[in-house]
Amino acid sequence: MDSFEQDGNGAAPDSLPPPPPVPPDVVPIKAEPEPAKKKVVRVPMARRGLGSKGQKITLLTNHFKVNVGSSDGHFFHYCVSLYYEDGRPVDGKGVGRKVIERVQETYGNELAGKDFAYDGEKSLFTVGALPNNKHEFTVVLEDVTSNRNNGNASPDVHDDSNGQDRKRIKRPYQSKTFKVEISFAAKIPMQAIQNALRGQESENSQEALRVLDIILRQHAAKQGCLLVRQSFFQNNPDNFTDIGGGVLGCRGFHSSFRASQGGLSLNIDVSTTMIIRPGPVVDFLLANQNARDPYSLDWTKAKRSLKNLRIKVSPSNQEYKITGLSEQLCKDQLFSLKQKSMKNDNGEAENLEITVYDYFVNHRNIQLRYSADLPCINVGKPKRPTYIPLELCSLVSLQRYTKALTTFQRASLVEKSRQKPQERMTVLSSALQRSNYGAEPMLRSCGVSISTNFTQVEGRVLPAPRLKVGNGEDFFPRNGRWNFNNKKLVEPTKIERWAVVNFSARCDTNSLVRDLIRCGDMKGIRIDPPFDVFQESNQNRRCSPLVRVEKMFEDIQSKLPGAPQFLLCLLPDRKNSDLYGPWKKKNLSEFGIVTQCMAPTRVNDQYLTNLLLKINAKLGGLNSMLAIEQTPSIPVVSKVPTIILGMDVSHGSPGQSDIPSIAAVVSSRQWPLISRYRASVRTQSPKLEMIDSLFKKVSDKEDEGIMRDGVSESQFNQVLNIELDQVIEACKFLDESWNPKFVVIVAQKNHHTKFFQQGSPDNVPPGTVIDNKICHPKNNDFYLCAHAGMIGTTRPTHYHVLLDQIGFSADDLQELVHSLSYVYQRSTTAISVGENSDLALTSAFAPICYAHLAAAQVGTFMKFEDASETNSSHGGVTAPGAISVPQLPRLKENVCNSMFFC
Repeated sequence: MDSFEQDGNGAAPDSLPPPPPVPPDVVPIKAEPEPAKKKVVRVPMARRGLGSKGQKITLLTNHFKVNVGSSDGHFFHYCVSLYYEDGRPVDGKGVGRKVIERVQETYGNELAGKDFAYDGEKSLFTVGALPNNKHEFTVVLEDVTSNRNNGNASPDVHDDSNGQDRKRIKRPYQSKTFKVEISFAAKIPMQAIQNALRGQESENSQEALRVLDIILRQHAAKQGCLLVRQSFFQNNPDNFTDIGGGVLGCRGFHSSFRASQGGLSLNIDVSTTMIIRPGPVVDFLLANQNARDPYSLDWTKAKRSLKNLRIKVSPSNQEYKITGLSEQLCKDQLFSLKQKSMKNDNGEAENLEITVYDYFVNHRNIQLRYSADLPCINVGKPKRPTYIPLELCSLVSLQRYTKALTTFQRASLVEKSRQKPQERMTVLSSALQRSNYGAEPMLRSCGVSISTNFTQVEGRVLPAPRLKVGNGEDFFPRNGRWNFNNKKLVEPTKIERWAVVNFSARCDTNSLVRDLIRCGDMKGIRIDPPFDVFQESNQNRRCSPLVRVEKMFEDIQSKLPGAPQFLLCLLPDRKNSDLYGPWKKKNLSEFGIVTQCMAPTRVNDQYLTNLLLKINAKLGGLNSMLAIEQTPSIPVVSKVPTIILGMDVSHGSPGQSDIPSIAAVVSSRQWPLISRYRASVRTQSPKLEMIDSLFKKVSDKEDEGIMRDGVSESQFNQVLNIELDQVIEACKFLDESWNPKFVVIVAQKNHHTKFFQQGSPDNVPPGTVIDNKICHPKNNDFYLCAHAGMIGTTRPTHYHVLLDQIGFSADDLQELVHSLSYVYQRSTTAISVGENSDLALTSAFAPICYAHLAAAQVGTFMKFEDASETNSSHGGVTAPGAISVPQLPRLKENVCNSMFFC
């Protein structure tokens, strides 16, 4: 081979030898680029058949049959654009419905007398077309709420001291002119509804059902209801229940159309939302802050809680939106009042500096009893405040309360809103009757009629699986429950190096330790005496939670000879203790110590047994297991190595849009067992329901990702084509030749389907499964009531089988899901039957519950951290314009592999 030489300048030779000539009888073939592999888009699988196992039971459900008389016509979709007279787009919500109603009243003939289904924002639908593809109208609304009113109309005060916008409106209400554009967007055949009922779903069928739901919303809006998605709440005090803190639970109704195997149905259910207690603003503030009198209120908190709420002002009854509070007290807050009787040299009215209190009492002759020494309500704009004394302001009804409820509010809401099955059925029948959907013109135009009878369905009651406990003993749960009375745990652990930590909880620790050791011995858990009991010093009680935990650990480290196996932590608060997050973080991520928290109130043997179930699971023990795990004889799962994954995303409280969401995945361990799990937890963008880091490659040998509950039906394709792809990628990362088969199941709890026993006051029995009539026309879904509903009406879990590459029969898969509801190692609600200790069956299968627990527990790590520390010290990544997502501290390896979340 000739050598390739460079010339002295480092350049290559000028030319290479020419290629050999092409023979005359050869036709060159054009090289085609290799076609890119087209990615197969997965869709939810079709149902392969119905289950048959179990004892048959006839049930009623809160779905009401719907007949659609016409399927030949079309819905016409129009885009709505609203503008003020000067061309500015209307951005405020609420005014749209009033404007469109005025359009119908004023221009009915031009619109061929058509009825509208309007969503309140950008979309409007009609049955049949409007005369033209584009319509433009101008309408005037006389009674639009305004922040600017003449003094004769409303007792408010404008601060004109900055000299801006001095014009005063001379009429009580401000009329406004609106320009309306209605433009054709799409045509939707009503036949699409019938296609959906045959399982032929399309964009058209989804839109057609959306139109019907919009009609229901519009019907409720005309009745003055508060609308929360497809739930409607009337302004009726009979539906309000006080849950404390100035918050009311407001009972309303969910109403939506569903395509099912049995045809189109209307799903109606009781729904509850939280509203601000209407009435005097001062009463709300006193209740909200639990204050003795108005003079002891925290006005910084008050400003936050009142912002953007709507009030009516006495005596004018005019409505405003609160923008803030005055900086000064009512008796000190000055503003400029124009004196028409006094004019300056230029003939202009002079300004008089006067306090808000003086103006109302002396100029308006309105007596103020307690407002003088309180701030005023501001309903004006930043540069032109408008002040109103507090006692003249009342909160209007049906204003949603979107902040997180306290533990006590949540408990009160649950207590006051629970309904037994028969009561719920009566309430729902009455709601359907009062809704008077038969009088809705748009439904009549579609030929829609709604039955008043609950739909009858056939369910099956699956037998409870046989469980194994200690000493080789096995037993069958009864009514979805089982107890450990006179029974040992199947794999009890030993607790040898441990200590008690008491954060100022009132408790006889010696008695508690003695009883815990005795109860442990009864369950087969050998517990040595604790090394020490660490009592918090009085001087540390007043420190911040973080400091209290740090001080306690300094004390522990100074006295213990080495790291303990376990710490029992006594907290002073029964729920939501501020110490919980810092304590868990310190133990799990910094020291790798398993810990169990408790609030020592009402401690008895039952309580301690339930506590020991959690401790045993955390320390690697096993409380009970399925008999088919031990055999092993679980259909399919026992024959081939199988991993069961549970996924959940825990979001910040309502109204906290900047709090990162916590994603957790748990996976089963020690196949063929399906009772032991470990968890992996990560942060992700706020309110993001999809888990975005199932696989996250950081090097050729490292994956920082995590390997589903609460996903809405619109997100199923993302689960199948994004999340599942990441799981497959993670498998390939471990072993390129690994091609596992997958079953993907989504469990939904937030739906509105309920089941009732015909002619019985009781809830449906545990183990009830329904996979017919009201289930999806085509897709593979079923409802399961795994647990016994002891309080209120049982809420079934709705399972959607999106993918099954293994080939389960309907019976085998339903039985597997049912069995997985019995491997829960932790007691969340203990029910006392005599002196027995009962375990309540988890309402969804255990892996999902574990994922939820892991996400919630690790989420407390961040809850109490200082915001600046959170944003700067954990390597958070911020996209341009996005909220920083701080990374969670990693758990120590020894607790990573434990069931720390139990």
